[in-house]
Amino acid sequence: MTRGEVKRRLSLAWWQYLAVGLVPLPVMAWAFGGRQSLIPVLAIPLFIGGVSTMFLSLPRFGAYKRALIATSKAIDTSQEPAAWIELARVRRMALLFACFPAWTAALAVLVGLEAVAQILLAISTVVLLYLYRIPRQLG
Repeated sequence: MTRGEVKRRLSLAWWQYLAVGLVPLPVMAWAFGGRQSLIPVLAIPLFIGGVSTMFLSLPRFGAYKRALIATSKAIDTSQEPAAWIELARVRRMALLFACFPAWTAALAVLVGLEAVAQILLAISTVVLLYLYRIPRQLG
């Protein structure tokens, strides 16, 4: 597999995680948004929990950065395929953790979290996901 193919696959995976992260929110809002809130007193704690899940991504970002540097150093060496595999593995876990704020917002629909708070959590997921794009300078 060529370097260009690997980068295309990683790019496609990023778009897939963007969809996986964001689609549950409008689906939950459509399905449960008009109903009576189950436990409205949990809306703010869930929002705070959703914001705090962004901090779970910090260690993953450090690991991603290290894998990115290792991959850039391995370009045009015999370790390049292994470096790309390791980068994809580390990035996959980081992308999963980056989806947590939007998923929390989707769950918070059930307790009546306001739309503005839901949008803020979804935007934070997009920003976190954007951090894990493969830079053009790589390879």
